Amino acid sequence: MPSFQSYFFEKAIKLSVKRAVKKGVRQKGIEEQREMLDTAASKIGKLPNNCQVVPLKLDGLYAEWLTTGTTLPDKVILYLHGGGYALCSANTHRPLAARIGKQAGMKVLFPEYRLAPEHPFPAAIEDAVNVYQWLLKQGYAGKDIIFAGDSAGGGLCLATALVLRDQNEPLPAGIVCLSPWVDLTSSGESYQKNGEVDPYLSVRAVKEAARMYAGTESLDHPLISPVFADLTGLPPIMIQSGTHEILQSDAVSLAIKAKAAGVKVSFKAWDGMWHVWQISGDHLPEARRATKEIGQFIKRIIRT
Repeated sequence: MPSFQSYFFEKAIKLSVKRAVKKGVRQKGIEEQREMLDTAASKIGKLPNNCQVVPLKLDGLYAEWLTTGTTLPDKVILYLHGGGYALCSANTHRPLAARIGKQAGMKVLFPEYRLAPEHPFPAAIEDAVNVYQWLLKQGYAGKDIIFAGDSAGGGLCLATALVLRDQNEPLPAGIVCLSPWVDLTSSGESYQKNGEVDPYLSVRAVKEAARMYAGTESLDHPLISPVFADLTGLPPIMIQSGTHEILQSDAVSLAIKAKAAGVKVSFKAWDGMWHVWQISGDHLPEARRATKEIGQFIKRIIRT
């Protein structure tokens, strides 16, 4: 049963989104939307205590090392943020990535991959593959690396792993997907079923983002919509989704498809939760429990 706090959280989110729509936020240019999200996140997001942020450049990409407390020196989480492949940055997702790293007892590498529409598919995948290969060159083993991402970042984690598999590269030890966006055709039943209850996303906005990212490619391309890919050979996957999000079908379909391919899957649908509720941090009991479970999953995988 959802917590008492979640009821007010969801109401507040719906009100904020409604106000934003009235102000014409969605009609603003993409750069202005990005700036607004970064500004809002800087006022809300809070890093865990003693979190160290070290910026670096990776082949022209901005990236950050996030370290909180005692971490295993040879283990790392590669975090890929969400935002429909067009929005968000370290400023919006740094606290979430850092909290996951803290729960797992691992440092986090957070790259800002290139965004659409300026850089449509496959730019984000190319960047993620390059960052992973950079980690390998630094001496990290695939078995000591975890991929984690939310929404589009979850889909990007899977697409990156698929490319690595097909190139016979070492694969990461596991993949964590938070409310993954893995079906850009929007074919799942939850797109209609949860259209009225999802406080964040609208079907129209999701479809617009999908076309922006895919460019001239088909939306069911297996690296654009990994739910249509052959997932054989991928490492264990953890999936968290909320029952109030329009992307819930993506998560369910991914879990079914991965299990059918022989992949070990840990899937949990959180009652009453919305898209990437984990980003709410310490303010929401469900967010605290979700990140704790992510940390426990990573520890089990890394120790195996």
